[in-house]
Amino acid sequence: MNSSVQLMKSEYFLHNHLQLFVNRCSEDFVLPFHAHEFIEYSYVSEGKGFHHIGEDVIPVKKGMLFVIPVGVPHVFRPVSTNVTEHPLIIYNCLFNAELINTLTAIIQEKEIIQHLMNLAQNQVPYIAVVDHNDRIEELMVKLYRESSVPGIGSSTMLYTLVSQLVLMTYRQLYQKEHDVENHSTGFDYILHYLKQHVSNRIRMSDLVRVSGWSEKQIGRMFLRHTGQTFSGHLQHLRIQKSCEILKNSQHKVSLIAELVGYRDMDSFYAAFKKITGETPLAYRKKSRALHSGQ
Repeated sequence: MNSSVQLMKSEYFLHNHLQLFVNRCSEDFVLPFHAHEFIEYSYVSEGKGFHHIGEDVIPVKKGMLFVIPVGVPHVFRPVSTNVTEHPLIIYNCLFNAELINTLTAIIQEKEIIQHLMNLAQNQVPYIAVVDHNDRIEELMVKLYRESSVPGIGSSTMLYTLVSQLVLMTYRQLYQKEHDVENHSTGFDYILHYLKQHVSNRIRMSDLVRVSGWSEKQIGRMFLRHTGQTFSGHLQHLRIQKSCEILKNSQHKVSLIAELVGYRDMDSFYAAFKKITGETPLAYRKKSRALHSGQ
């Protein structure tokens, strides 16, 4: 872990028999960029600001929930140093793998328990969902109140509320993925769009515009269906197209590079060599030799 990232240990927060910590805090500029040994569910209940998480900076506002896996560095920042006039209020629910084992008595679905274990083992990226109907906020407030003023059966109540929070977040995440899978445009349309516009300068924002999906959704779909990132797939598509033109035309390499969307020859040569293992001219010579020998 980067030495500039402060590590927050479980023993500082999860020292009670519940192995659970819930708080409500006003974010400031004092807390450093940090990671922790526990899973954190963080809900924005008031104000606006920014969430620095991993390498991303995400504008945040009321109704956004983040699930931060073990080991993922992050910090919230308000929009202004004047936190009295512009507060950013966050509810946090922290727990570790020990509590996950306890929750198996409540959560029956193995895939949800595995999801929690993946978060605890830093095997999945952070999660961000939006609380459209205020149900997540209601859960967070109940968790905070029950944790702050324990009553009869508080342990059972807290474990039940945490299970509901996990389930609600997981269900919303899964439903979003399900909606993406069934989007009317279909991921095939994006792949077709790329092939038709391979000579143009294509940005992720262009795919957002033509598909109606978010950048994060599109990124996940590329990884799931192609095994590549958007930029990686586009690069392979362009080099594949350039190989076809090299074999079937007399065009100069500089023109071919332009026809497949490259404006810089050095970038084209580097990408071509990386993917094919040869220079464009060597590839053309070899492909023609093979063709003439048939």
